[in-house]
Amino acid sequence: MSDELALLAANHAYYDAFNARDEEAMAALWAQHNVSCVHPGWPPLLGREAVLSSYEEIFRNPRQKNIAHRHVHCLIDGDNGRVICVETVGEAALVATNWHRLIEGRWLLVHHQASPLAFDLAESDRLLMH
Repeated sequence: MSDELALLAANHAYYDAFNARDEEAMAALWAQHNVSCVHPGWPPLLGREAVLSSYEEIFRNPRQKNIAHRHVHCLIDGDNGRVICVETVGEAALVATNWHRLIEGRWLLVHHQASPLAFDLAESDRLLMH
């Protein structure tokens, strides 16, 4: 499997784990050290324990909607791979960066950040297609 396909598979696994509210699967996707996360409206989370605790909290929220992702773009530089995509959560559109590092043959997350888009979904579709 090419690096790009493996990175895309790791990124897809992130959304699968999120939508399944699967804490174990989510934990398996993150590196052990030097990780960070910025959820929309949250302060920066530093360290594996803080990051995984945030997902546990999100998964306990009965109102949490599933996340769909599209307009997926990969950027690979050696052992670093970033996936930039648009997330849709209900009617909200977010732009997300999922930064992975190739560790022992696996793409593991080291950073996730999502921020609201200043465009509606139809406009974001038009602007982000290439």
